[in-house]
Amino acid sequence: MARAGGKRSVGPSGSASSAQTRAALVQGAVAALREVGFAGASAREIARRAGCNQALVFYHFGSVAKLHLEALDAVSAARDARYRAVVAESKNVRDLVRAARTVFDEDLDQGHVTVLVEMIAAAQFTPELRPEVAARIRPWRTFAADSVRDALAGSPAARLLPPEEAAHAIVALYLGLEMLANLEEEREPALALFDRAGKIASLLDIFKRKKKP
Repeated sequence: MARAGGKRSVGPSGSASSAQTRAALVQGAVAALREVGFAGASAREIARRAGCNQALVFYHFGSVAKLHLEALDAVSAARDARYRAVVAESKNVRDLVRAARTVFDEDLDQGHVTVLVEMIAAAQFTPELRPEVAARIRPWRTFAADSVRDALAGSPAARLLPPEEAAHAIVALYLGLEMLANLEEEREPALALFDRAGKIASLLDIFKRKKKP
């Protein structure tokens, strides 16, 4: 259990204290990846943020890399729930673009996608991370493909824009826009692109309505 005024110590496996320490380390890793990047998200830095001894990183996760992946999983789970909620409220293609703009703004404000971007960058020079990170991106492409398929159902554009190909482009574009917005500390060009996409989406919705008997 945690010592009064001190750092957490190792608790019995499965105990409430152990679960709390594990959760604190995951949140510490999320914050470190978001604020100081992969290179700065060391066991020492994560443990400092979690308020515990760095030995607990290895006790609970086995390695820093596995903790990084747990952090990515935590962020992905939270954003998946949010993305599905806003997409569920979308009734047409324009709504879908508006939803994408909304979550993009949120992700920039809260640094969610930064965690994924940092892990993607790290995977380029850390071979053991590459398949793990790639596996965690696939569900996003599947989700994007399903969303596109539903939004374009009944539209002439459905024949011209295969959902899987569109999903690949959407995920790549989204991550690229996030990286540029962070690099340039300027989100307006990206938001303007979403606004323009919304106008195009409105045309697709018109064609879709005209096709209905």
